[in-house]
Amino acid sequence: MKRFLSLLAIVLVCSTTTLCGQEVKPITISVNNNWNEAKKNEPIVIKLSDLNLKFRVQSAVVKEDSIEIPSQLDDMNGDLKFDELAFITNLPANGKKLFNIIFSSKESTKTYIPRVYAEMLVSSKDGKHVPVISVTIPGTSNIYSQMHHHGPALESELVAYRLYFDKRQTIDIYGKFHKGFEIKESQFYPTDPQLVRGFGDDVLFVGSSCGVGTLRGWDGKKTTYIDPVDTRTERIIAYGPVRVIAEIVDNGWQYQGTKLNMTTKYTLYAGHRDLFIDARFEEPLQNEIFATGVEDIKNSISYFDHKGLVGCWGRDWPVNDTIKYAKETVGLGTYIPQKYVVNETKDNANYLYTIGAKSQKTFHYYTVFTSRKETFGCKTPNEWFAYLRQWKKELEHPAMVKIKKIK
Repeated sequence: MKRFLSLLAIVLVCSTTTLCGQEVKPITISVNNNWNEAKKNEPIVIKLSDLNLKFRVQSAVVKEDSIEIPSQLDDMNGDLKFDELAFITNLPANGKKLFNIIFSSKESTKTYIPRVYAEMLVSSKDGKHVPVISVTIPGTSNIYSQMHHHGPALESELVAYRLYFDKRQTIDIYGKFHKGFEIKESQFYPTDPQLVRGFGDDVLFVGSSCGVGTLRGWDGKKTTYIDPVDTRTERIIAYGPVRVIAEIVDNGWQYQGTKLNMTTKYTLYAGHRDLFIDARFEEPLQNEIFATGVEDIKNSISYFDHKGLVGCWGRDWPVNDTIKYAKETVGLGTYIPQKYVVNETKDNANYLYTIGAKSQKTFHYYTVFTSRKETFGCKTPNEWFAYLRQWKKELEHPAMVKIKKIK
């Protein structure tokens, strides 16, 4: 199941029609919020494979009542065919909305105002940064320093993340003073003039820790890196306008006596500060144990609910330059659905849960952060830990989607 999506029933809708040389198929879906609290920027994802469409979809239009809303089609597996339709919506408490969707075989040049941003850049010898979509290297190679900001970057109006392109695969964070987009201009490293203008910057020194929500191995006492591997790939799958998705593929990971082929997707939705993280394996897992959580920031305050939620609030220098840069205060959080939780634990660098999914090919979890300098975020540890508890409740009450018949 994709985040916030529960597909109750599928009834194949009207037959495909042909209009002006294009094949089209309209459907109507109902989206229900059965929770007693309103939901904002709720992601809705429709798998095209569930619709039994008889043509290759090239475009889609989503309307709430008669008003078109932004949406996107995404090719999730790189076969040049769209697999999912995604959009977001606001839902009242115990409320319901109807959406009309028209799928078409005709390409569209329509664009929507983006609410997310993604980039991956390689640094050239002349100091320029060249955009790339996907990079694959042998496991014995290391191009961490050749990747600008060290790997893919994902941004919403609220926050930005980057994924390290090395055996750590660490999730690192960029905090903002104000809502908006900065990464395209600052590229994770704001200049002095940009800092004067109020740009944010890197707010956490991750070192060898799991930062916020980084997936790691586990040796019984501490986290381990995703290493050795045969090949490592990082790529951007989706660029918006309502979600950005990056992917890390680790093929031939020698781990706990076996070789794993693991694909980890990282999804950031418009209006969200949290990442949805989905790990998938080529073969069902056996007894492998993994770990994730949050960094133990120096002199930090931690929080466990003992049921998959872990948080931290701490203050430290984010970089080695302690003259130009000040200490940063951040709140970190990770939530693992309890069915995957093995144990609550800790090592020298992290507050953790260990994870298992025996006989399964996938598990998922979520991670989130705030920077105290945000004009729109949390200012105290108690406020942050209350936010984490509410965040978990929202994740546990997904919108319910039903595809309805059209006469």
